[in-house]
Amino acid sequence: MTTSAGMTSIRTSEGRIEIINQLLLPHTTEWVAVDTIEEAFDAIKSMKIRGAPAIASLAALTVSSHLSKALKDDPAPQFVLSPEALKSYIEPILNYLPTARPTAVNLGAAIRRLTKTLNNSISEKKDARTITQDLIAEGVAIDGEDVARNKQMSKWGGEWLVEEVKKRGGEGDRLNVMTVCNTGSLATSGYGTALGLITYLHETGRLETAFFTQSTPYHQGSRLTALELLTLKIPSVMLCDSMVGSLFQHKGISGIAVGADRIARNGDTANKVGTYNAAVLAARHNIPFIVVAPISTVDLDIEDGSQIPIEHRPPLEARLVRGALYPFKVDAQGVKEQATVMVTPEDLEGVYNPSFDVTPADLITAIVTEKGVAVKTEGSKVFDLSNIV
Repeated sequence: MTTSAGMTSIRTSEGRIEIINQLLLPHTTEWVAVDTIEEAFDAIKSMKIRGAPAIASLAALTVSSHLSKALKDDPAPQFVLSPEALKSYIEPILNYLPTARPTAVNLGAAIRRLTKTLNNSISEKKDARTITQDLIAEGVAIDGEDVARNKQMSKWGGEWLVEEVKKRGGEGDRLNVMTVCNTGSLATSGYGTALGLITYLHETGRLETAFFTQSTPYHQGSRLTALELLTLKIPSVMLCDSMVGSLFQHKGISGIAVGADRIARNGDTANKVGTYNAAVLAARHNIPFIVVAPISTVDLDIEDGSQIPIEHRPPLEARLVRGALYPFKVDAQGVKEQATVMVTPEDLEGVYNPSFDVTPADLITAIVTEKGVAVKTEGSKVFDLSNIV
């Protein structure tokens, strides 16, 4: 198997954190330094960085970087002088970061891991500097684990889909797979989840074409997934969100692979708005619908999708489109000039703009994590996720 060289959303060097500004992609590649907790919060909330695993990584790395700098200060800040002072200082930061994007459970999961590390180290009577070092190590570990698990779940999901196609009378090769939104390296620390499954099928010679929706109103598909697939040299075709039904009628689609921002205990899944539409149409056309996400996306504390908080973005975001001026204009450095334009009447007030919708478990064929593939038992409308969490 030949491994494709993908993109990256975060890079670190000697304690410095930089993210690729996804608001400017695909026409401009700009790396933005994230030096403070406030800058990480703003990057996550403004969607300079997005994708549930990626924002969890950024939050964890920023906490680690913040504490690493504190240990090097002379004199040392007050909060590293005692466990009690450290706890009083760091807990508000850990409570603050998840409010940037409340639907993405990975962010909360990363913060809970850091909180658990803090509390365990305090209970073990460690001194403040040692506790700080434990937190730094845990933050780095949260980021480092992502790529390996993405590759594992992509393999699980890819192989499952091949076998599922064979069960349905197909050959298991030349597969056409559709995805929604962006779930590749830009949404994770590398390789990707649902886009990772597509990448795995391409690397193993069993993918014909990747189809992807524009994923309006924020266009993560046409801006980001398109760029990643071109970078990976994966044959691909873009479609508008409203064309999914037509695609299923006229093309032989082998499966749909999507990511997730939160999965309830019964398998109900919150993902980029438009996922539910695709799932309904997939059920109508008897196409396997696969959710690919890390264990940290599964929220066992909520029974079903009705308990998932749905983030609503500012209405203005749905009224604006940003991109390169066409015909292209470039500056002296060869950078394409970009602009933001309004596509609605100026005085439009009514805008419905949720970031996510919830796909009920009965419309999902399989849920894949790094521990394996879960399917529903015959006659059941919900999942038992105990074997993959």
